[in-house]
Parts: sequence; C-alpha cells; structure tokens
Amino acid sequence: MEEIYCQGCGAPIQTTDPEKQGYTPKSSLDRETVLCKRCFRLKHYNEIQDVSITDDDFLNMVSEIRDTDGIVVHLIDIFDVNGSMIKGLPRIVGEKPVLLVGNKMDLLPKSTKKRKLTQWLRSSAKESGINVEGVYLISSVKGYGLSELTEAIELHRYQKDVYIVGTTNVGKSTFINRLIKQTTGAGDVITTSYFPGTTLGFIEIPLDDETALIDTPGIVNKQQIAHYVSDDDLKIITPNKEIKPRVYQLNNQQTLFFGGLARLDFVKGDRQSFICYFSNDISIHRTKLEKADNLFNEHRGGLLSPPDEKTMEIIPDLTEREFRITNEKTDIVFPGLGWVTVPNGNITVAAHSPKGVNVTLRKSF
Repeated sequence: MEEIYCQGCGAPIQTTDPEKQGYTPKSSLDRETVLCKRCFRLKHYNEIQDVSITDDDFLNMVSEIRDTDGIVVHLIDIFDVNGSMIKGLPRIVGEKPVLLVGNKMDLLPKSTKKRKLTQWLRSSAKESGINVEGVYLISSVKGYGLSELTEAIELHRYQKDVYIVGTTNVGKSTFINRLIKQTTGAGDVITTSYFPGTTLGFIEIPLDDETALIDTPGIVNKQQIAHYVSDDDLKIITPNKEIKPRVYQLNNQQTLFFGGLARLDFVKGDRQSFICYFSNDISIHRTKLEKADNLFNEHRGGLLSPPDEKTMEIIPDLTEREFRITNEKTDIVFPGLGWVTVPNGNITVAAHSPKGVNVTLRKSF
C-alpha cells in the first residue's frame, strides 16, 4: 500500500494507534484531503494534541538538510529575536546561503525604523554565527514584505530547493500558506496555529518540476517561555496586534511584574524610564521592592495573571539574575515574553524569570 502523508503536518498516516503521531480513522482515508487526527482537531477546533516526538527528533529531522543542495530561509520572530534566532545554524543545515527573514513586523510600533532594524538583525545574526545573504522584514499575517522576499528567494536559489527553517511558533506555516495563496490562490495548505510544534515532518510544495519549497519541523528552544505555559496563557502572551509600549517612571527599590510570569527589580540608580514591550493582554503591576515577594506569593494567578492553574503546575520557579547597565540604550529581554527598554544607564536591575528562560541584555534597536 502506498504510504500516505498528512497534508497538514507531513507525518506518515497510520490507523492503528490513536496516541501516536499520524493517526487518523480508516474512514478518513477516502477523503481528498487526508489529515491526521491532530491536524483535523487543530484545523476545525483550534485544539492542539500532544504527540510522542522528542526535541531530538525535531533536530535530527532538520539536520537532514545538511547533505542537500539548496538555500535556507531562516524565519525569526521579530518580537522574540533572542529566542528564535538559531545559534550556529550552519552546523545544522550546512554551509548554504541564508536569507534572514524577520516575521511579525505588524507587531512592532509603527515608529520602528526599518533600516536600523535590518542592520541590527544582520549584526545579531553574525553574533549567532550566521552570515546572511540578505535581511528581509515581513508580516505573514498582513502580507507585508512578501513580494520583495519572493523576488529575493528566486534571485538566490539558482533553481535549487528552498528550506524554511526556524524555531517553533515563529510562523513558518503561516508564511508558506500566505506565499502559496499569493502565487496560486489556494488557502490553508499547511495547518497553522498559535501552538509550538505543528509541523512534524518535511512538507514539500513544488516550485517547478525539479525543486520545491520545503517547510521543516520547528526546532524547539527550551529558553522560550512558550514551552512552560498552558495553551490559554500562550494565547495571552503571544501578541496578535501592534504592541503599545507602556512607560513607567521608576525610582530605585521599585518592581515591575509582568503578570505573574516574570518580574524586574530596579535595585540601584537615579529615577529612570522603563519602556515595556509586551503583549497588550499582559497586565503589568508596579510595587515597592520590599513588598514584591509578598505580592507574588499571595496574588500570583489572580491579580498577577497569567499564569492560570495549568501553567502553575508546569512552570519552573523564578530565578534571579542581576545586571549592571551602563550609558548605552539597552533592552532587557525575557525570551518569548517581551522586553524592557532602558533609555539611560548607570543602574542596577534584577530580572526574575522561570528557570531555563534566560534573561539577556542587548543594544536596543
């Protein structure tokens, strides 16, 4: 019998074990579009279902690209550059030309200077061990920048395959759906969702008789907070419209809580502006540092929410990291959650985040 693959995630279809990847009832095999149970539930009910595939399986699948010929389109989430940039990408995919594509431009404030952002992304890629042929800014949801990117892909691929590579939840499937719709008029070719890990195998979309656009499994980066929150909380912390910066004038010995998922203490320094870039649905609370621990212990999951009850069961304890910030305009980055821009330096802050979600500093873009 010819092997059938799920048209949503690319997994081989099987009809024997409902708990394993690729399951679909036998009655579904006669349909024109065959989806596994997981993709069917996702497409029609927006429900995610766990499957037995490990992080190593994801990484091993993507590593198969290393010995092939083609170019790589590395899709990153502009709202989560630190969490979605794959450090040392050439070790995974080989020495192929790389186009760096910053997705979700529609989430950044309209005042963002695109030329400066492009230069900043190129520099960030180099620091991560990736030399890129070009940097492109797009919005898969709005369609912004896709025409320019399509032309660049054609220019650089020289009749070779194009591999779309990224971490989970950067919008690879949405991007390819948009690209296909733009060129063929067909919609929803690949399952899309809020949730990490939708694509479970390579999905090939022919570009011509011999080459294809290939969607690859998302590489799981455990530093992203998305892996430690419930599906409902993930919807809250994942922005779906333009971020509205929230500015707080703080004196030292004050604290900002980002829901109950993270916190930032202003330990030492002169009165300072803290500009917060988080999903508009995340509540931010200010309090005195001396009261912060009690507020957290008594009101996490209530006044300080998210997290909800399900997240509380799986999220690691918060760990603290102290930073000394000098004069340069700096972003304090909480991977997968957001960042805080400090316009002036000479201050000391302490960032609290779930263990494994490592807060970092970067030059502000």
